[in-house]
Amino acid sequence: MENGDIESIESRRNDVSVQVNDTMSISFDSSLDAERHQANILIVDDQKLNLIVLKSLLKQHGFVNVTTVEDPREVEALWSRQRFDLMLLDLEMPNLPGIEVMKILERIGQDPYLPILVITANTDERTRLEALAHGAQDFLNKPFNPSEVISRIRNMLTVRILYKRMEEKILERTRQLHETRLEVIRCLGRAAEYRDNETGRHVIRIGQISALLARVMGLSEAHCDLIMHATPMHDVGKIGIPDHILLKPGRLDSEEFEIIKTHAIIGGNILAGYREEPLVTARSIALTHHEKWDGSGYPNQLSGESIPIESRICAVADVFDALTSWRPYKQPWSVEDAVEHIVRERGRHFEPKVVDALLDNMESIRSIKSTICD
Repeated sequence: MENGDIESIESRRNDVSVQVNDTMSISFDSSLDAERHQANILIVDDQKLNLIVLKSLLKQHGFVNVTTVEDPREVEALWSRQRFDLMLLDLEMPNLPGIEVMKILERIGQDPYLPILVITANTDERTRLEALAHGAQDFLNKPFNPSEVISRIRNMLTVRILYKRMEEKILERTRQLHETRLEVIRCLGRAAEYRDNETGRHVIRIGQISALLARVMGLSEAHCDLIMHATPMHDVGKIGIPDHILLKPGRLDSEEFEIIKTHAIIGGNILAGYREEPLVTARSIALTHHEKWDGSGYPNQLSGESIPIESRICAVADVFDALTSWRPYKQPWSVEDAVEHIVRERGRHFEPKVVDALLDNMESIRSIKSTICD
């Protein structure tokens, strides 16, 4: 590879525009200069004079956030405290070579794209290729030309700003898609609940109560959030149950009960085939939230910890909220009566640890019931 192939091609355009998927446009205008001047720049060189000269040069050209490091061994600790937009790095340093500094940053992995401008007297092609392999974006040879230093820094910061703005756009679009997916899930859950509940608020309470129980049982915050969004789909299979059975204002006979039990399988089928969360967990809950701790539930007679933890939690939250809510076929139970029933079923219908979590947090659960009321 020729040196000319290694050197980056400089772009001196004032306006840069990137089109992403024909829907996202990122434009650079006069604000680019101000953003470049505010960038965090790190200079690493074991020669103090080089640090002084480079920092002074950058300050003269309006760059205000410049940090210098004479001992490269300090970079790792510094990197853990601050995020930089550009690093000027010497390769040949006695305490820690520049290549090793780049390897450390690769290992830390806090930033997927960090422009590294290597300043070195070494023009050996093998050294340059190794530097490129570990994150170098561009090179300057010592002794350097001040105008070239500033031009390359401006160009590299332009790319850095482009990357950051594109990343922000992608993150925002991803957030919007995630919110849209969650809203569809909530709507589908409410659609099922509206068939046997006046307002459909039951599914919202189930999500909140389940997340609370999961949290006090020590599940991770991400897992609790997943449970909160997935549990509202637990009864989506009710969409497939005939109204004359689902809304019957009295006790179901054995044949009718067998039909209504199929809502678990129907729910699992409705949510089958998805590979994204929270739909994967929602399917698991829809299919297994009527399984019982002692194995006497349905549809597959799972028992104990073979029942997914999300479903074990949902079962307690669902029964508690259903008992204390109005239904076409019954008046709401008192909280005390509902708790007494759940305690009786501890170790049979319900996992004991989930029941204990409910009992220990009744004040918070009452608050959810009163805040999200029908």
